[in-house]
Amino acid sequence: MCGIVGYVGPRDGVPIALGGLQRLAYRGYDSAGLAVAGRSGLKVIKTRGKLVDLERKLGARFKGSPIIGHTRWATHGQPNDDNAHPHLDESGRIAIVHNGIIENAAALRERLQASGATLASQTDSEVLAHLIAASDASDLEGAVREVLGVVEGTYGLLVLSADQPDRIVVARMGSPVVLGVGDREMFVASDVAALVRYTQRVVYLDDGETASVQARGFQTHTLDAHPTEKETFAVHWGGDAYERGSYEHYMHKEIHEQPQAVERALRGRIDARFDTVQLGGIDLSARDVLGTRRIKILGCGSGYYAGLSGAHLIESLARVPADAEPASEFRYRNPVIEPDTLYIAVSQSGETFDTLAAVHEIKRKGGRVLGIVNVVGSTIARACDGGIYVHAGPEVSVTSTKTFTSTLVTFALLSLHIGRIRDLGPRDGRRLIDAMRALPEQIARILEAEAELADLARRYSEYEHAFFVGRANGYPAALEGAQKLKEVSYLHAEAYPAAELKHGPLALVSSQTPTVAIVPSDHLFDKNLSTLHELRARKGPIVAVGHGDPRLEGICEDAIGVPRSEPELDPVLLGIPLQLLAYHCAVALGRDVDQPRNLAKSVTVE
Repeated sequence: MCGIVGYVGPRDGVPIALGGLQRLAYRGYDSAGLAVAGRSGLKVIKTRGKLVDLERKLGARFKGSPIIGHTRWATHGQPNDDNAHPHLDESGRIAIVHNGIIENAAALRERLQASGATLASQTDSEVLAHLIAASDASDLEGAVREVLGVVEGTYGLLVLSADQPDRIVVARMGSPVVLGVGDREMFVASDVAALVRYTQRVVYLDDGETASVQARGFQTHTLDAHPTEKETFAVHWGGDAYERGSYEHYMHKEIHEQPQAVERALRGRIDARFDTVQLGGIDLSARDVLGTRRIKILGCGSGYYAGLSGAHLIESLARVPADAEPASEFRYRNPVIEPDTLYIAVSQSGETFDTLAAVHEIKRKGGRVLGIVNVVGSTIARACDGGIYVHAGPEVSVTSTKTFTSTLVTFALLSLHIGRIRDLGPRDGRRLIDAMRALPEQIARILEAEAELADLARRYSEYEHAFFVGRANGYPAALEGAQKLKEVSYLHAEAYPAAELKHGPLALVSSQTPTVAIVPSDHLFDKNLSTLHELRARKGPIVAVGHGDPRLEGICEDAIGVPRSEPELDPVLLGIPLQLLAYHCAVALGRDVDQPRNLAKSVTVE
C-alpha cells in the first residue's frame, strides 16, 4: 500500500522521483527513501517521516539515473530509518524497493543468517536484496526471477544493481506496477498518478511478470523467462487533474467535482430512442440477461456499500435476485459458483487485493465476472470478462467520495439496462433517464448549502459517538455516512438498519449519542418516523436527512433537505450531505483529512 517510483533516462532522476512520490503521498506513509545508480556504485538516502524530511537530507551530489524511490506504510517493523526503503544487500551492490508482503520472510531470513548474512532491518522486504545479491544468475533479471521462484507472497518490486547501472528490473505479483513510456526515457510507478506529468502512455504489468527497463525501452517476461507482449494504454487525465487547486483538501475538491463526475458517468450511455442505456463494455446479450438467475456483487469498504445499493436497484428495476458481500470474506468460505449467476466486482482503484482475489476465485471455478472500476487499464478491469468504467476521474483523497457517487449512478445505468431487457417498461425507463439527467444540477444545489452543513458539523463534532440509520435503500447510505465520519474525523460511528435499533443498539442511545437518520419522503416514511420517536423518547439528538418533510418538525433537532429524485435514485443525493458532514467534522477537529491515520488509498495487501 506504499508508493513506488522509478526513472531511467538522460535527466536527473531525483526531482522526477520526488515529484512522483509526492503524487502518491495520498496513500499514506511513514518513511521515505531514494536509491540512485552512479559511476561509483549505489547511493541511498532514507528517513523516517515525510518527504520534506527526506529532501532536507539530500545533498547537491545526490543526483542521477536510474533511480528508485519509495514511501512506506509499515507492515513489518516500526517506522524508523533502518526499516525505511530502499534496502541494500551487505555489499551495497543491490538496492530494492518493495510493496506487498513476503509471507515466508522468516524462513528466508533464517536461511540467510545461517549462511552468515547480517540483516539491518526488521522488514520482510530486506531479504529480497540479500537473496538477489547471492544469486549466480548471469544478469540482474535472471537473478530476480530466480529469487521470486522461492518467494511466497505479494510484491511490486524495483531492483537496482551497481553492476548493471543502465536499468531497473521490475516484478509484480498482487501489487500494482505500471510502466510509463517516454521519449528515450522510461518511468515506473505503483500508480499512474506518479507518471501523468511526464507521459500519457502506460503499460500495466500482470501478476507473474518481470520487466527489464532501460532508457531505450523495456522487455517483459514471465517468471520462467518466456517473453510476453504488452499493450500500451493512453491516459486521458493530465497532471492538473491531480492538483488540489484552490481547495484546502483533496477530499473537499472531490466532493465538489461530483456534478461533473456524474455527467461523465452518463455521457454517451443514454439511449433516449428506446428509453434505455447502452453499455458497450459489458457484452451481455439479451439471451445472457434472460438466462441470469442471480447477481452477486463484491467489493470492499465503500465499494461494498455501493454494491449493497446496487443490489437493491437491480432487484427493484430488473427483478433479478441480487445481493452484495464483502470481497474480503468471499473466497474464504469456498463459495459455490453458479453458472447462471452474474458476478460484479467493484473497486475504485481496480487494484484492491481482496476484490482481485475474489475475481480470480470466481474465474477459476468457471464463473463470469463484470467489473465496475474507476481506473482504466487497472488489474481488476483487465481480469474481468467485461465491465463499466465509472469515469469519476482521479481520486486522490484516501476517503472515496466522487467515485462512490459515480458508482451508484453506474449501478443505476446497469439496472436500467438489465431491466429494459427483462420487464421494465419504456415509461419507467424514461422516468429514470430523466431523473438521472437531473442529478448533476441537483448535486450542485446541495453543495451550495455547504455553509449550513459546516455549522451543523462543528456542533456535532463535540460528540464522541453517533448512530446512522436507514431503511431499504437508505441503509447503504447510512453505512457509507458512518464510514466517512469514522475515516476522517476518528469519531465512533455505527450504522444499522432502522428497525434493528430496538434489537440491541437502542440501549446505547442517550442525550450524548446523536443519530443521523436517512428519512426520504417515500412509502417507508411513516415507519422511519416511528424510529425517530423511539430515539426522541430516549433523548437522543436526531439529524434527519431527507426531503424537508414538514412532518419532521418538532421531532428532530436538525434536518438536512435534498432535492427530490425518483425513489430508486434517492441514495445518490442523500449521500452528498453526509460527505460534507464528515469533512467539516474532521476540519473542526483538526484531522489530516486526506491521509487519515492507519489508512491507505489502494489496499493491495491482505
